[in-house]
Amino acid sequence: MIKTEEDIIELIREDPWMMNLLRAVQSLHLPDWWICAGFVRSKIWDTLHTFKERTALPDIDVIYYNPSNIDESEEKELESKLSNLVAEIPWSVKNQARMHVKNNMQPYTSSTDGISKFPETVTALGVKLDEKDNLLLTAPWGIEDVLNLKVRPTPYYLEENERMAIYNDRMRKKHWNSIWEKVEVCGNEYK
Repeated sequence: MIKTEEDIIELIREDPWMMNLLRAVQSLHLPDWWICAGFVRSKIWDTLHTFKERTALPDIDVIYYNPSNIDESEEKELESKLSNLVAEIPWSVKNQARMHVKNNMQPYTSSTDGISKFPETVTALGVKLDEKDNLLLTAPWGIEDVLNLKVRPTPYYLEENERMAIYNDRMRKKHWNSIWEKVEVCGNEYK
């Protein structure tokens, strides 16, 4: 049973596929990097649903924070490097020092700050390996929602109707409870 952050870390540590991807990203020595979103959430939900097979991911979200080079071409180059390290993975690399422009928000101060501005609490999760190979988890809004299979907007998205429209549109498109039947999607009634 998964109840704590350490349980999540152990779950990932015991998954050779996930550890291989984490080591590939670690080898690039990116500043303030994390693999986030569905990579973490789907592993937890697959486990809570006792799935025998891993749910396919549309992409593997890698983020980092480098304000000294916010050129999008750098991200594409990093995706190419990762593809050379681990082929057939749909890598998506984004520098959080530039994403505020794309998302029409105030500048982020770090990758974890960027994660805190993801639309859903269950997606606002990231994991990485530090220099000593310790597996770290960041969860700016906690792990309760992901463990309780409740999809809610992050407080940042609750602040503004325009952001809530983005959240609600994402929920219509994602259909997560068609994959993970125990998932409950909540809207702005939790404002």
